[in-house]
Amino acid sequence: MTSLSSGPAAASSAPALSRIRVGSAPDSWGVWFPDDPQQVPWRRFLDEVAQSGYEWIELGPYGYLPTDPAVLLEETARRGLKVSAGTVFTGLHHGEAVWEKTWAHVADNASLAQAMGASHLVVIPSFWRDDKTGEVLEPDTLTPEQWRNLTTLTERLGREVRERYGLRIVVHPHADTHIDSEENVVRFLDGTDSEQVSLCLDTGHYAYCGGDSVKLIETYGSRIGYLHLKQVDPEILAGVRAEGTPFGPAVARGVMCEPPTGVPALGPVLEAAQKLDVDLFAIVEQDMYPCEADAPLPIAQRTRAFLRSCGA
Repeated sequence: MTSLSSGPAAASSAPALSRIRVGSAPDSWGVWFPDDPQQVPWRRFLDEVAQSGYEWIELGPYGYLPTDPAVLLEETARRGLKVSAGTVFTGLHHGEAVWEKTWAHVADNASLAQAMGASHLVVIPSFWRDDKTGEVLEPDTLTPEQWRNLTTLTERLGREVRERYGLRIVVHPHADTHIDSEENVVRFLDGTDSEQVSLCLDTGHYAYCGGDSVKLIETYGSRIGYLHLKQVDPEILAGVRAEGTPFGPAVARGVMCEPPTGVPALGPVLEAAQKLDVDLFAIVEQDMYPCEADAPLPIAQRTRAFLRSCGA
Protein backbone atom coordinates (compact mmCIF):
# COMPACT_ATOMS: atom_id res chain seq x y z
CA MET A 1 0.00 0.00 0.00
CA THR A 2 1.37 3.38 -0.94
CA SER A 3 1.12 6.16 1.60
CA LEU A 4 -1.57 8.78 1.23
CA SER A 5 1.11 11.39 0.66
CA SER A 6 2.04 9.67 -2.57
CA GLY A 7 -1.27 10.82 -4.06
CA PRO A 8 -3.16 9.61 -7.13
CA ALA A 9 -0.01 9.46 -9.24
CA ALA A 10 0.96 6.34 -7.33
CA ALA A 11 -2.31 4.59 -8.17
CA SER A 12 -0.69 2.05 -10.47
CA SER A 13 1.42 0.67 -7.63
CA ALA A 14 -1.39 0.48 -5.06
CA PRO A 15 -2.50 -3.15 -4.54
CA ALA A 16 -6.13 -3.97 -5.21
CA LEU A 17 -8.15 -4.20 -2.02
CA SER A 18 -9.95 -7.30 -3.22
CA ARG A 19 -11.93 -7.89 -0.01
CA ILE A 20 -13.21 -4.30 0.29
CA ARG A 21 -16.48 -3.26 -1.36
CA VAL A 22 -16.72 0.53 -1.49
CA GLY A 23 -20.00 2.45 -1.44
CA SER A 24 -21.58 5.68 -0.26
CA ALA A 25 -24.68 6.76 1.63
CA PRO A 26 -27.31 9.50 1.86
CA ASP A 27 -25.25 10.98 4.69
CA SER A 28 -22.64 12.07 2.14
CA TRP A 29 -25.37 14.10 0.44
CA GLY A 30 -26.30 15.91 3.66
CA VAL A 31 -29.20 13.59 4.49
CA TRP A 32 -29.87 13.02 8.18
CA PHE A 33 -33.66 12.88 8.33
CA PRO A 34 -36.51 11.14 6.47
CA ASP A 35 -37.93 14.45 5.30
CA ASP A 36 -36.20 17.81 5.52
CA PRO A 37 -36.39 20.78 3.14
CA GLN A 38 -32.62 21.30 3.43
CA GLN A 39 -31.90 17.87 1.94
CA VAL A 40 -31.60 16.86 -1.71
CA PRO A 41 -34.52 14.87 -3.16
CA TRP A 42 -33.98 11.12 -3.09
CA ARG A 43 -33.95 10.74 -6.88
CA ARG A 44 -31.14 13.26 -7.13
CA PHE A 45 -29.17 11.35 -4.49
CA LEU A 46 -29.54 8.10 -6.43
CA ASP A 47 -28.61 9.76 -9.72
CA GLU A 48 -25.53 11.43 -8.27
CA VAL A 49 -24.23 8.52 -6.21
CA ALA A 50 -24.31 6.39 -9.38
CA GLN A 51 -22.71 9.20 -11.38
CA SER A 52 -19.90 9.29 -8.80
CA GLY A 53 -18.95 5.70 -9.59
CA TYR A 54 -20.37 3.88 -6.57
CA GLU A 55 -22.28 0.62 -6.84
CA TRP A 56 -23.30 0.18 -3.19
CA ILE A 57 -25.48 2.40 -1.01
CA GLU A 58 -27.10 2.37 2.40
CA LEU A 59 -30.77 3.14 2.93
CA GLY A 60 -30.14 6.11 5.20
CA PRO A 61 -32.91 7.35 7.51
CA TYR A 62 -36.00 5.20 7.07
CA GLY A 63 -38.46 6.99 4.82
CA TYR A 64 -35.95 9.08 2.88
CA LEU A 65 -35.74 6.52 0.09
CA PRO A 66 -38.98 4.79 -0.98
CA THR A 67 -40.07 2.16 1.55
CA ASP A 68 -41.92 0.11 -1.08
CA PRO A 69 -39.35 -2.54 -2.05
CA ALA A 70 -40.72 -2.87 -5.58
CA VAL A 71 -40.29 0.84 -6.21
CA LEU A 72 -36.85 1.02 -4.64
CA LEU A 73 -35.62 -2.10 -6.42
CA GLU A 74 -36.62 -0.60 -9.76
CA GLU A 75 -35.06 2.77 -8.97
CA THR A 76 -31.76 1.31 -7.77
CA ALA A 77 -31.48 -1.39 -10.45
CA ARG A 78 -31.83 1.02 -13.35
CA ARG A 79 -28.95 3.04 -11.90
CA GLY A 80 -26.77 -0.01 -11.28
CA LEU A 81 -26.99 0.34 -7.49
CA LYS A 82 -27.23 -2.27 -4.75
CA VAL A 83 -28.00 -1.89 -1.02
CA SER A 84 -25.48 -2.96 1.61
CA ALA A 85 -27.36 -2.05 4.81
CA GLY A 86 -30.14 -0.27 6.60
CA THR A 87 -29.66 1.91 9.68
CA VAL A 88 -31.51 2.01 13.00
CA PHE A 89 -31.21 4.06 16.18
CA THR A 90 -31.60 2.36 19.55
CA GLY A 91 -31.61 3.23 23.23
CA LEU A 92 -31.25 -0.27 24.61
CA HIS A 93 -29.43 0.89 27.74
CA HIS A 94 -32.89 1.90 28.98
CA GLY A 95 -33.78 -1.78 29.34
CA GLU A 96 -36.78 -3.95 28.55
CA ALA A 97 -39.17 -0.98 28.73
CA VAL A 98 -37.96 0.22 25.32
CA TRP A 99 -37.72 -3.15 23.60
CA GLU A 100 -41.10 -3.21 21.85
CA LYS A 101 -40.75 0.35 20.54
CA THR A 102 -37.21 -0.42 19.43
CA TRP A 103 -38.21 -3.61 17.68
CA ALA A 104 -40.99 -1.86 15.73
CA HIS A 105 -38.40 0.59 14.38
CA VAL A 106 -35.90 -2.18 13.69
CA ALA A 107 -38.46 -4.41 11.96
CA ASP A 108 -39.43 -1.74 9.41
CA ASN A 109 -35.80 -1.10 8.52
CA ALA A 110 -34.74 -4.74 8.54
CA SER A 111 -37.66 -5.81 6.38
CA LEU A 112 -36.78 -3.23 3.72
CA ALA A 113 -33.07 -4.04 3.91
CA GLN A 114 -33.82 -7.74 3.52
CA ALA A 115 -36.07 -7.10 0.54
CA MET A 116 -33.29 -5.07 -1.07
CA GLY A 117 -30.82 -7.92 -0.70
CA ALA A 118 -28.76 -6.24 2.01
CA SER A 119 -26.69 -8.26 4.47
CA HIS A 120 -26.26 -5.82 7.37
CA LEU A 121 -28.16 -3.55 9.72
CA VAL A 122 -26.17 -0.64 11.16
CA VAL A 123 -27.18 0.00 14.78
CA ILE A 124 -26.46 3.47 16.21
CA PRO A 125 -26.90 4.06 19.97
CA SER A 126 -29.16 6.93 20.99
CA PHE A 127 -27.60 10.34 21.64
CA TRP A 128 -27.18 11.60 25.19
CA ARG A 129 -27.57 15.17 23.89
CA ASP A 130 -29.66 16.46 21.03
CA ASP A 131 -27.67 16.68 17.80
CA LYS A 132 -29.50 19.82 16.68
CA THR A 133 -30.03 21.85 19.84
CA GLY A 134 -27.28 20.47 22.09
CA GLU A 135 -29.81 19.89 24.88
CA VAL A 136 -28.51 17.34 27.36
CA LEU A 137 -31.03 14.50 27.38
CA GLU A 138 -29.38 12.22 29.94
CA PRO A 139 -25.99 11.65 31.62
CA ASP A 140 -23.08 11.01 29.25
CA THR A 141 -21.96 7.93 31.20
CA LEU A 142 -23.87 4.72 31.87
CA THR A 143 -24.46 3.02 35.20
CA PRO A 144 -23.41 -0.64 35.57
CA GLU A 145 -27.06 -1.65 35.19
CA GLN A 146 -27.38 0.38 32.00
CA TRP A 147 -24.25 -1.26 30.60
CA ARG A 148 -25.81 -4.67 31.30
CA ASN A 149 -29.00 -3.59 29.56
CA LEU A 150 -27.01 -2.34 26.60
CA THR A 151 -24.94 -5.47 26.12
CA THR A 152 -27.63 -8.08 26.79
CA LEU A 153 -30.33 -6.40 24.71
CA THR A 154 -27.92 -5.72 21.85
CA GLU A 155 -27.10 -9.44 21.81
CA ARG A 156 -30.83 -10.19 21.75
CA LEU A 157 -31.26 -7.73 18.89
CA GLY A 158 -28.47 -9.38 16.94
CA ARG A 159 -29.94 -12.82 17.47
CA GLU A 160 -33.50 -11.86 16.51
CA VAL A 161 -32.50 -9.79 13.49
CA ARG A 162 -30.45 -12.72 12.23
CA GLU A 163 -33.23 -15.25 12.84
CA ARG A 164 -36.06 -13.18 11.39
CA TYR A 165 -34.39 -11.23 8.61
CA GLY A 166 -31.07 -12.94 7.89
CA LEU A 167 -29.13 -9.73 8.57
CA ARG A 168 -26.09 -9.21 10.77
CA ILE A 169 -26.15 -6.21 13.08
CA VAL A 170 -23.07 -3.99 13.19
CA VAL A 171 -23.00 -1.51 16.06
CA HIS A 172 -21.74 1.96 15.16
CA PRO A 173 -19.69 3.90 17.77
CA HIS A 174 -20.82 7.50 17.42
CA ALA A 175 -19.99 10.88 18.90
CA ASP A 176 -22.40 12.05 21.63
CA THR A 177 -23.50 8.49 22.37
CA HIS A 178 -22.41 6.09 25.10
CA ILE A 179 -20.34 3.99 22.69
CA ASP A 180 -17.78 6.54 21.58
CA SER A 181 -14.25 6.47 22.99
CA GLU A 182 -11.76 3.60 22.82
CA GLU A 183 -12.54 2.79 26.46
CA ASN A 184 -16.26 2.51 25.84
CA VAL A 185 -15.92 0.68 22.53
CA VAL A 186 -13.62 -1.91 24.09
CA ARG A 187 -15.93 -2.28 27.08
CA PHE A 188 -18.85 -2.87 24.74
CA LEU A 189 -16.96 -5.42 22.64
CA ASP A 190 -15.68 -7.26 25.68
CA GLY A 191 -19.23 -7.38 27.08
CA THR A 192 -20.96 -8.80 24.01
CA ASP A 193 -21.02 -12.14 22.22
CA SER A 194 -19.03 -12.06 18.99
CA GLU A 195 -21.50 -14.49 17.42
CA GLN A 196 -24.33 -11.97 17.79
CA VAL A 197 -22.68 -8.54 17.69
CA SER A 198 -20.13 -7.05 15.31
CA LEU A 199 -18.87 -3.50 14.96
CA CYS A 200 -19.35 -0.89 12.29
CA LEU A 201 -16.11 1.04 12.64
CA ASP A 202 -16.66 4.63 11.55
CA THR A 203 -13.17 6.02 11.15
CA GLY A 204 -14.31 9.62 11.51
CA HIS A 205 -16.39 9.17 14.63
CA TYR A 206 -13.70 7.04 16.23
CA ALA A 207 -11.07 9.73 15.53
CA TYR A 208 -13.49 12.41 16.72
CA CYS A 209 -13.61 10.58 20.06
CA GLY A 210 -9.86 10.00 20.25
CA GLY A 211 -9.62 6.44 18.95
CA ASP A 212 -7.09 4.84 16.60
CA SER A 213 -8.88 2.91 13.83
CA VAL A 214 -5.86 0.90 12.69
CA LYS A 215 -5.14 -0.18 16.27
CA LEU A 216 -8.76 -1.25 16.75
CA ILE A 217 -8.74 -3.28 13.54
CA GLU A 218 -5.45 -4.95 14.48
CA THR A 219 -6.64 -5.69 18.04
CA TYR A 220 -10.29 -6.58 17.49
CA GLY A 221 -10.22 -7.60 13.85
CA SER A 222 -12.61 -10.50 14.27
CA ARG A 223 -15.24 -8.09 15.59
CA ILE A 224 -15.04 -5.64 12.68
CA GLY A 225 -18.00 -6.42 10.46
CA TYR A 226 -18.37 -3.20 8.47
CA LEU A 227 -16.61 0.10 7.84
CA HIS A 228 -17.69 3.70 7.43
CA LEU A 229 -14.96 5.77 5.80
CA LYS A 230 -14.80 9.31 7.15
CA GLN A 231 -12.22 11.89 8.17
CA VAL A 232 -12.15 14.75 10.66
CA ASP A 233 -10.45 18.13 10.35
CA PRO A 234 -7.99 18.13 13.29
CA GLU A 235 -8.03 21.91 13.75
CA ILE A 236 -11.81 22.16 13.85
CA LEU A 237 -11.93 19.06 16.05
CA ALA A 238 -9.57 20.66 18.57
CA GLY A 239 -11.85 23.68 18.73
CA VAL A 240 -15.10 21.79 19.19
CA ARG A 241 -13.53 19.58 21.83
CA ALA A 242 -12.22 22.58 23.74
CA GLU A 243 -15.61 24.27 23.57
CA GLY A 244 -17.69 21.17 24.28
CA THR A 245 -19.62 21.70 21.05
CA PRO A 246 -22.37 19.13 20.35
CA PHE A 247 -21.94 16.90 17.34
CA GLY A 248 -24.58 18.51 15.11
CA PRO A 249 -23.16 22.05 15.35
CA ALA A 250 -19.66 20.60 14.98
CA VAL A 251 -20.66 19.06 11.67
CA ALA A 252 -22.14 22.37 10.55
CA ARG A 253 -18.69 23.90 11.25
CA GLY A 254 -17.08 21.34 8.93
CA VAL A 255 -15.51 18.98 11.46
CA MET A 256 -16.01 16.10 9.03
CA CYS A 257 -13.94 16.87 5.95
CA GLU A 258 -13.24 15.63 2.46
CA PRO A 259 -10.58 12.92 2.16
CA PRO A 260 -7.60 12.98 2.10
CA THR A 261 -7.42 16.33 3.93
CA GLY A 262 -8.17 15.01 7.43
CA VAL A 263 -7.51 12.18 9.84
CA PRO A 264 -7.23 9.26 10.08
CA ALA A 265 -5.30 8.42 6.92
CA LEU A 266 -7.61 6.04 5.07
CA GLY A 267 -4.90 4.12 3.20
CA PRO A 268 -3.56 2.40 6.33
CA VAL A 269 -7.12 1.74 7.55
CA LEU A 270 -8.02 -0.01 4.30
CA GLU A 271 -4.75 -1.93 4.31
CA ALA A 272 -5.40 -3.15 7.85
CA ALA A 273 -8.93 -4.15 6.89
CA GLN A 274 -7.70 -6.05 3.81
CA LYS A 275 -5.32 -8.05 6.04
CA LEU A 276 -8.32 -9.43 7.95
CA ASP A 277 -8.99 -11.50 4.81
CA VAL A 278 -12.77 -11.17 5.05
CA ASP A 279 -15.22 -9.38 2.78
CA LEU A 280 -16.02 -5.94 4.18
CA PHE A 281 -18.17 -3.08 3.05
CA ALA A 282 -16.47 0.30 3.31
CA ILE A 283 -19.15 2.94 2.97
CA VAL A 284 -18.14 6.58 2.56
CA GLU A 285 -19.98 8.89 4.95
CA GLN A 286 -18.99 12.52 5.05
CA ASP A 287 -21.37 14.19 7.49
CA MET A 288 -22.42 17.44 5.84
CA TYR A 289 -25.81 18.39 7.26
CA PRO A 290 -26.84 20.93 6.21
CA CYS A 291 -25.14 21.56 2.88
CA GLU A 292 -25.76 23.28 -0.44
CA ALA A 293 -27.46 20.99 -2.95
CA ASP A 294 -24.63 21.25 -5.46
CA ALA A 295 -21.85 20.49 -2.97
CA PRO A 296 -22.00 16.67 -2.58
CA LEU A 297 -21.54 15.47 -6.18
CA PRO A 298 -18.05 16.89 -6.89
CA ILE A 299 -16.89 15.84 -3.41
CA ALA A 300 -18.19 12.31 -4.00
CA GLN A 301 -16.47 12.11 -7.38
CA ARG A 302 -13.14 13.27 -5.94
CA THR A 303 -13.47 10.90 -2.98
CA ARG A 304 -14.17 7.94 -5.24
CA ALA A 305 -11.11 8.80 -7.33
CA PHE A 306 -9.01 9.11 -4.19
CA LEU A 307 -10.13 5.70 -2.93
CA ARG A 308 -9.21 4.19 -6.30
CA SER A 309 -5.74 5.63 -5.84
CA CYS A 310 -5.58 3.63 -2.59
CA GLY A 311 -6.51 0.46 -4.45
CA ALA A 312 -10.21 0.41 -3.49
